[in-house]
Amino acid sequence: MKNIKLNIALVTLGFSLGLGVANFSWPAQKSEEGRITGIGGVFFKTPNSAETKDWYKKHFGFNTGDYGTVFEWRHSDTPDLKGHTQWSPFTESTNYFEDEYMINYRVDNLEALLKKLRAENVTIVDSMETYEYGKFVHIRDLNGLKVELWEPLSMDFDKFTGGAVTK
Repeated sequence: MKNIKLNIALVTLGFSLGLGVANFSWPAQKSEEGRITGIGGVFFKTPNSAETKDWYKKHFGFNTGDYGTVFEWRHSDTPDLKGHTQWSPFTESTNYFEDEYMINYRVDNLEALLKKLRAENVTIVDSMETYEYGKFVHIRDLNGLKVELWEPLSMDFDKFTGGAVTK
């Protein structure tokens, strides 16, 4: 089961990178209800996150740092704006998420989406937190998996990557 979940996470990463380039962009304006605009990141547990980052660096050329790497992309409709997808291996002992992996979705209006999700009786795990690089909250999906929702607040995400960008 563990390998299946990890494979799903890795397939999702590849899928997200492809879709990120093809379909998703920073919205020109926030939607009224809030919507998912793309996959912001894929996080997964591994027995040794440092060795995992090194392996991906060696074999795939990932430019890894403390938090993994960030894949930078641009949308064909707005090529002057960058989008980012985070890839982060975590230690197996992390409490940040319970399952073998967690997906982070980019959202264009997190407060509006939270209001909608509460009205639809979706389980909200914690309170929304705001940082310089975005607003975050965790929910549970239909299967009980913890999902992270992220509304980016800065178009200049480069300063937060610590140089660990894979292009």
